[in-house]
Amino acid sequence: MKNKLIAFVLFLLVNSLILKAQDRINSSNFATRSEIIAQNGMVATSHPLATQIALDILKNGGNAIDAAIAANAALGLMEPTGSGIGGDLFAIIWSAKDQKLFGLNASGRSPELINLEYFKQKNMSKIPAYGALPVTVPGCVDGWFEMLNKFGSMKMSQILAPSIDYARKGFPVTELIGFYLSASARNFKNMPNFSETYMPNGEGLKKGDVFKNPFLADTYEKIAKGGRDAFYKGEMAKTIANFIQAQGGFLTEKDLASHTSEWIEPVSTNYRGYDIWELPPNGQGIAALQILNIMETYDVKAMGFGSADYVHYFTEAKKLAFEDRAKYYADPEFVKIPTEKLISKQYALERKKLIKDRAARTYDAGNLDQANTIYLTVADKFGNMVSLIQSNYRGMGSGMVPPKLGFMLQDRGELFSLTEGHNNVIAPRKRPFHTIIPAFITKDGKPWISFGVMGGGMQPQGHAQIVMNLIDFGMNLQEAGDAPRIQHVGSSEPTGEIMTDGGEILLESGFSYETIKALMLRGHKVSFDLGGYGGYQAIMWDEKNKVYYGASESRKDGQAAGY
Repeated sequence: MKNKLIAFVLFLLVNSLILKAQDRINSSNFATRSEIIAQNGMVATSHPLATQIALDILKNGGNAIDAAIAANAALGLMEPTGSGIGGDLFAIIWSAKDQKLFGLNASGRSPELINLEYFKQKNMSKIPAYGALPVTVPGCVDGWFEMLNKFGSMKMSQILAPSIDYARKGFPVTELIGFYLSASARNFKNMPNFSETYMPNGEGLKKGDVFKNPFLADTYEKIAKGGRDAFYKGEMAKTIANFIQAQGGFLTEKDLASHTSEWIEPVSTNYRGYDIWELPPNGQGIAALQILNIMETYDVKAMGFGSADYVHYFTEAKKLAFEDRAKYYADPEFVKIPTEKLISKQYALERKKLIKDRAARTYDAGNLDQANTIYLTVADKFGNMVSLIQSNYRGMGSGMVPPKLGFMLQDRGELFSLTEGHNNVIAPRKRPFHTIIPAFITKDGKPWISFGVMGGGMQPQGHAQIVMNLIDFGMNLQEAGDAPRIQHVGSSEPTGEIMTDGGEILLESGFSYETIKALMLRGHKVSFDLGGYGGYQAIMWDEKNKVYYGASESRKDGQAAGY
């Protein structure tokens, strides 16, 4: 209790002493820069070099899909603390030719030989975060080829060439990624093959160090020449499977060879005239839609950004949505999920009745019949737009680095439940509950904004806040991402943990003392977090002037750029 009080006092002190170099003349005081505006194409990623690679693809005649794959490949090399081909991928793509949105679920499944009984016999109540047991089939590479085959215009060899070149010749590590790489080195230095790949001089990489990853260059070259089968079949698959089994895991060559991605229909809700699009479970995107449906019943604009009313009602709406998330969201191939009911306006009205003026300690899920990531977005001169998110989970992932391949495998299997009968309980060849979610907004059937917010359970909360910043509070694309964020933690989880004490509101720097005091008087626990509010990239299409706007916030090392 004493430590929490000290932390809270420090939070108030820092919040009151933050100094800005110069207030901006014609934008909100929290905006870090102007939006980027261009006519022919736009890229926004969490790394400047990845942005430039994608921009070069566009300038050389490639389309948004080609450029998005190129950027993702670059980020797997340059930002391995949040992404890589050992992880999964989700995307929402606006096809200019088809004039509609397409959704891609490129998440991998659990090994065929794993089951609940194994964990029962080991008396385990939770799947471990690291090691071989939480490793699921990585879906990223298959996702690239699905996107390329359906919408792309270039060869994979052209798309991967810039990343292969950087992997061989090296690139300088940026500030935030250097911070996370140093932390990862402390965590994983004793894991097999980690030091050989990510500690070239026997030390953790840091800002300014030039990093080469020849193993990943070789892997990318094999994928460029041999296609997706070079990854999921043959020597590479054998190396991955043998390594995981040697470490006590269950992944086999058959698991890799049988992997498939799935093209799915995005789902939406209308928020004050704008259609907000997410992907259905096994991801958590519809939680953002549930939050927005509840918030639409309030006069959010009149509450004012940063007010106690706004934070309170948003937090309670989030709690309600996340209780449903914990109970219902899972792999739809295994359970019937009442998605249509969950995102309906009528259901939002029913759930809203539970919200009072004071913070709730617990909520039940509705009764129905039924850690770090990368996000990038690209738009091209043809009108195509890609909203893509990709991750290993828990930053770099499981700690499992297959020998001489240059990447770490994800630990998404940690998100399975070990509670028998739970929708998200572990089972053979099942996709786990997923945190990573891309988003899209259309207006009158036309594309408006492609955007995403990274960061575990922060993501649907961030999506909803971005939408309200844009639509209710009239912020521009850059301001909407830079505005201080709310994060509520402590809700029930799809792994089985139950909220019993109302959780805690974490407020980013920029909320007033009056707001914090009023929230505490309503029964909320209020604190702060350093670095847990996600990252944001976005592209907006201005139909009237035929230009793209791009934004990339200051919490990351990223860049938006156009031409």
